[in-house]
Amino acid sequence: MKKLFALALFAAAAHFAWGAQPLLTPAELSAQVAQSQPLRVIDIRDPASYGAQHIPGAVSAPYGKWRGPAGNPGELLDQAQFTELVQSLGLTPATHAVVVSTGADATDFGAAARVYWTLKFLGLKELSILNGGMKAWTDAKLEQDAAVPKVLRSSYQPQADASLLATREDVSQHVRLNNAALVDSRPDAFYQGKVRAPAAKLAGTLPGAQQLEYTQWFVPGTSTFVDRAKAQKIAAQVKRDQGQDMVAFCNTGHWAATDWFGLSEVAGLPGVKLYAGSMVDWTQSKDTPPMANQPSRFEALAYDARQWWERKSR
Repeated sequence: MKKLFALALFAAAAHFAWGAQPLLTPAELSAQVAQSQPLRVIDIRDPASYGAQHIPGAVSAPYGKWRGPAGNPGELLDQAQFTELVQSLGLTPATHAVVVSTGADATDFGAAARVYWTLKFLGLKELSILNGGMKAWTDAKLEQDAAVPKVLRSSYQPQADASLLATREDVSQHVRLNNAALVDSRPDAFYQGKVRAPAAKLAGTLPGAQQLEYTQWFVPGTSTFVDRAKAQKIAAQVKRDQGQDMVAFCNTGHWAATDWFGLSEVAGLPGVKLYAGSMVDWTQSKDTPPMANQPSRFEALAYDARQWWERKSR
């Protein structure tokens, strides 16, 4: 019995030791780059920035590769596209994948969070984001180079984890039954229906949605994500009944990925999902979807006229 207990403790300790933390500081990532454990640094910046200088051993996978078409950027790629992307990066369940963005601002973090969410959705578990991105790495004066590593292609077949995704049908049922906490990650102007994303057909928000603007997750004046204790205080702003799902959404699943990451990965809340297509997908439904904070017809026409004039004047 004692031997079995000791083995159980050893297994638990080993799992803890290898379990990736959702956020890594530049110093922590630098230490891991120097080790021999399976590690893949995924640089999602534009190709020119990657080509100039990057973290040694990092591979290039620009954010655009992870996104849907211009008409609905939050739309998920199909299985074949995801499989090609993951295999080309040499990813396997044993690989610790670290996502690196520019670190320019809070909006930029959404790109890293969306890629992290996508990888987790595809069945990968050993995932991290470099807190502060390349800006933090550069500020720490850590090594960079321009060498492009050769990556051995993997044979991993992604297995979608549906527990992380809320589809339009899921959200429609939540709205109808009022049985989930719907979290709008957008700034006030979007939440209040004063403006809308270019690809969205209607302004406003989901009925019953609570607002949790994505910018709250960062140390003021920086692009550094807050620690767990602060994240839990931010997460406590969202009210939900016991056992309910929590669904983060925005315009195209970009800002909402930051809310999802903060709520699920850092604050540690269960049952948090991402509505990947978000309001663009919602408003492109063939049937007029239920909306809240929707402007009057006159206000909507006036907004469309202003947008048309601004585009014409460029």
